[in-house]
Amino acid sequence: MPAGCRTATSKPVSSGRMNHPADIPNALDLLRTVFGHPAFRGAQAEIVGHVADGGDALVLMPTGGGKSLCYQLPALLRSGTALVVSPLIALMQDQVAALRQLGVRAALLNSTLSAEQAREVERALRQGELDLLYVAPERLMMPRMLDLLEGLIAPPIDLRGEPVVEGAARIALFAVDEAHCVSQWGHDFRPEYLQLSVLHERFPDVPRIALTATADPQTREEIMQRLALQNARVFVSSFDRPNIRYTIVDKQDARKQLLRFIKDEHPDDAGIVYCLSRRKVDETAAWLVSEGIHALPYHAGMDAQERASHQARFQREEGVVIVATIAFGMGIDKPDVRFVAHLDLPKSIEAYYQETGRAGRDGEAADAWMAYGLADVVQQRRMIDESEGDEAYRRASATRLDALLGLCETAACRRVRLLDYFGEASAPCGNCDTCLEPPQTFDATQLAQKALSCIYRTGQRFGVTHLMDVLRGRATERVKQWQHEQLSVFGIGNDLDEGGWRNVFRQLVAMGYVWPDHEAFGALRLADTSRAVLKGEATVLMRSALAQQPGKRDRRNKAAQGFEPTGGGIISNAAEAVLLARLKVWRAEQARTQGVPAFVIFHDSTLATLAVQKPDSLQALAGISGIGEKKRERYGEALLAILQA
Repeated sequence: MPAGCRTATSKPVSSGRMNHPADIPNALDLLRTVFGHPAFRGAQAEIVGHVADGGDALVLMPTGGGKSLCYQLPALLRSGTALVVSPLIALMQDQVAALRQLGVRAALLNSTLSAEQAREVERALRQGELDLLYVAPERLMMPRMLDLLEGLIAPPIDLRGEPVVEGAARIALFAVDEAHCVSQWGHDFRPEYLQLSVLHERFPDVPRIALTATADPQTREEIMQRLALQNARVFVSSFDRPNIRYTIVDKQDARKQLLRFIKDEHPDDAGIVYCLSRRKVDETAAWLVSEGIHALPYHAGMDAQERASHQARFQREEGVVIVATIAFGMGIDKPDVRFVAHLDLPKSIEAYYQETGRAGRDGEAADAWMAYGLADVVQQRRMIDESEGDEAYRRASATRLDALLGLCETAACRRVRLLDYFGEASAPCGNCDTCLEPPQTFDATQLAQKALSCIYRTGQRFGVTHLMDVLRGRATERVKQWQHEQLSVFGIGNDLDEGGWRNVFRQLVAMGYVWPDHEAFGALRLADTSRAVLKGEATVLMRSALAQQPGKRDRRNKAAQGFEPTGGGIISNAAEAVLLARLKVWRAEQARTQGVPAFVIFHDSTLATLAVQKPDSLQALAGISGIGEKKRERYGEALLAILQA
């Protein structure tokens, strides 16, 4: 690491307003020598320059887009210690471990530390011995911690802008990671984040950067208001994750569909399976294990130690599938998650984007797969109706759910629909199920009229199963009990099978023609909009079925669709594959010895580049992305020995 980053008091201090990090001494040099990256990506350069020069910023950048660098590099460029607010202990631990591998002086302050360890971190902070300090929001908001930080704000300085007192520290910046946690509309709301506006009040001269991968326009406004960032520059990168293939299938036997997807598409790959309830998590994980999948459950109802153990195994072992509620995932820094699957419908497009975004952080091909059916819609509507929020909250939640249903039911490109929700225009992607296997649409007006009439004739008191029995002319005991075999709608739909009618009812609910009455145990009732359909004044177009399970595809074909893999996809022959496997074995041993996840040592993309380029000297290693000076010093000889062997 350059000497300018070894001590907080010797870092370069910027003066004046600068718009590009090229104007800041050592910016690009630090990027290369510390982080091992040859160049900035996207808006990183402008963000780093703005924050390093003392400006406030709100950064919206997709998962895997390089958000962390947007505050880590300014932390090294500015004098003092950067305070990073992070909501999850596991995320802090992984970030600190990764930074220490780079030679950056990083530490964390949270509930996992003993009193003695916490005092040592605070001492290092006061003495200016830290470049970055990760802290939980609850700890940061403690009066004692805020008083400690105030003591660091204004030490006496000389004409060069350096502290007169030897070893005195300053605060370089505040970074608020996972900033969407401040939004009460969001799926990851954390009440303690609401208190972070005090940073602006008590430390008005310290620059602040808030970062998130997920925020629709309403959430962005709320973040800016609650964190007092109204005057901050807003940087919005593209929300597109071109390496992720989106697939939504018609839910039939969801567990078997999931198993077929994993075995056909992702054998031995790491993945996340999301379920809505803890019970379903436990049952699904146990079933996958019985089918030969290395699966582990994770939810808030588990013993804390077991939960932490499962998360650590997922982070550090190869090919683990974690089955979890949404309690798992925010801030997960595992880059080689090859798929995220949903067995239940999320609450919104924002939640769906956040959860699926945990796949393919390394830039390699990954899958977002979901099984979706009518019961999911009914369940989410019930949860909204029974929520403790006020009417405005329930109305906003219903609007967000409707947007997600539109994504599920669309016959057009899913990526176009997804990005449009975040205000980003795009063209059909060629890497989602509706692009790869375009669904058929048909005029379903007559079927809709039959279904709506059946709901009306039976008194709007029954669920889908009973309604299908009536339409298909099945004289069950319950149908006879209510004398519904005598109705004019009995048997008028016997030309359509049960799956077809479920498809019709699901889309009628999604379109808003029908709504489930939760107080009547899910009975379907007619919405006012159904009148136009019943009177023949409106046409109803439906898709024939949601995309079914795709067969195996060559993951390397993505390049033809505008997606270029960045790591493992460059392996082109057996010799390179063998060399990559040897490098991974070496990395796994290093990770076990040091007690860190494998990706903290090196990412897959770095190892793949080594296997292809086969550098033959320490100098040549410097040209490999992901190998900075410290890692070259620490691992260079071992890597060369493997490559030369």
